[in-house]
Amino acid sequence: MDKRQQLDLMDKVQRELDDLNKSQTSVLKKLSQIAAHNITLGAALLDDKLPDLEDKINATLTTTTELSEAFGEFRTKFFTDNNLAASADPTA
Repeated sequence: MDKRQQLDLMDKVQRELDDLNKSQTSVLKKLSQIAAHNITLGAALLDDKLPDLEDKINATLTTTTELSEAFGEFRTKFFTDNNLAASADPTA
């Protein structure tokens, strides 16, 4: 695999990490909606379990965000170190 193909694959991975981040954010929002509904419902089971679930999802979201940022820096360094700006198609 040449350097340009590696860069293209890195860009795809970065997009997938961003999508994963958005998906986890969506799950966290949905969980908040359930918690809000439970204020009216008052189900003790949800009161007991939702905070733990929210903590776990929030921790995963934090880890995913950190990984995405670190991978973005890795991709930028790869781009710079391999002088790929010089080989970029200016018409693309």
